Amino acid sequence: MSKILIRAMILPMTGVDDFFPQGEICIEDDLIVSVGEKGSSPDGFVPDRILELPNDVVMPGLINTHTHAAMTLLRGYADDLPLMPWLNEKVWPFEDKLTDEDIYWGTLLALCEMIRSGTTTMLDMYASMERVAEAVLQAGTRAVLSRGLIGNGPNGDNALQENIGLVRQYHGAGNGRVSIMFGPHAPYTCSAEYLKKVKAEADRLNVGIHIHVAETQDEVNILKEQYGKTPVQWLDELGLFGGHVVAAHCVHLTQQDIEILHRQNVCVAHNAESNMKLSSGTAPITELRSQGVVVGLGTDGASSNNNLDLFGEMRSASFQQKLKVNPTALPAYEVLEMATVGGAQILGFENVGVLAPGFKADLITIDMDQAHFYPRFSIPAHLVYSAHAGDVRTVMVDGKLLMEERKLLTLDLSKICQEAEMRAKRIELELNVK
Repeated sequence: MSKILIRAMILPMTGVDDFFPQGEICIEDDLIVSVGEKGSSPDGFVPDRILELPNDVVMPGLINTHTHAAMTLLRGYADDLPLMPWLNEKVWPFEDKLTDEDIYWGTLLALCEMIRSGTTTMLDMYASMERVAEAVLQAGTRAVLSRGLIGNGPNGDNALQENIGLVRQYHGAGNGRVSIMFGPHAPYTCSAEYLKKVKAEADRLNVGIHIHVAETQDEVNILKEQYGKTPVQWLDELGLFGGHVVAAHCVHLTQQDIEILHRQNVCVAHNAESNMKLSSGTAPITELRSQGVVVGLGTDGASSNNNLDLFGEMRSASFQQKLKVNPTALPAYEVLEMATVGGAQILGFENVGVLAPGFKADLITIDMDQAHFYPRFSIPAHLVYSAHAGDVRTVMVDGKLLMEERKLLTLDLSKICQEAEMRAKRIELELNVK
């Protein structure tokens, strides 16, 4: 039994007016016991350790609802290109050279970056997902993993079997920290027959589906030409929706598309910075939320962002909607909800995303004693509009400290960076030789 008491400012994300300027959180093993004002600990609670952080804000850990973690190995490799040339000419040739071990080390690099920037949970789509799962278990974070499935490729059926094996081996691993979904890449890379097979397996195994949808105008044009429908309409007609589905991007949507997503309870992972960098467009987040669609935030991979900093993503998401709609669109607290509460809902977690008794002790602390956080008119506004990755001091998942005083406790940052550099440069050399 482990008991920890944290004294700090507390933003529990349980309501827009809920904030404790002098608060405390009691944690026993992996669960939160109490949250409240200083001195509110339950009678008989004797902590093994007390963290005194009076100038920190404690909040739920951030949740990245769409990424490709191992693409850290492509960071800076394929910049300043539109999506299709970026994929076909740079990314996919590089990825063809990746080994299982490359993906393992690339994922560890991503997890170092995520922990250091306050992300405690990710929804990941890639290959060699067994090695990704092992990296997550080693790091101590929480993750939902999906094997990327390109049904039109030569490995489509084998990849589907790998995803099935991933469910059997890792769904619920690490005291429930790891869970599995199916990851069909996109409507333009998977046939109708293939997507129906994916849906059947996901339903049989009672897990969800993670898919790119309507990311670019090119994708919309391809589907219109082939089927006379938008990507959302085509997927709905196929029957892919109706269960637990996370649709990444959703940039180019019609009003009918939005109505379908709402009706089918499809959740959306918004990737503002990746969409800007690839000039994919601006997703209609304000309209989606007004229609009741649950929206979370994702960074996408580090090749199209180029970082995994959700604080930066929050700022970009809010500013993008203000530019598109008006200055009142997507205010700070709503963006924080997307990065915490909304992320938990999207990934199907009922016990993370807020700081409340009975919830998992997944939390971060932000060092507010810095020039860019004064004066303190609004803590939510500072977290969205002023904070950045380096402000995170402490990270905890399942009641276990993963970072303290900005020092990683579960991963060897220096070794991981060296391995990632060596492996990425090896692949660059192989490609250039050809």
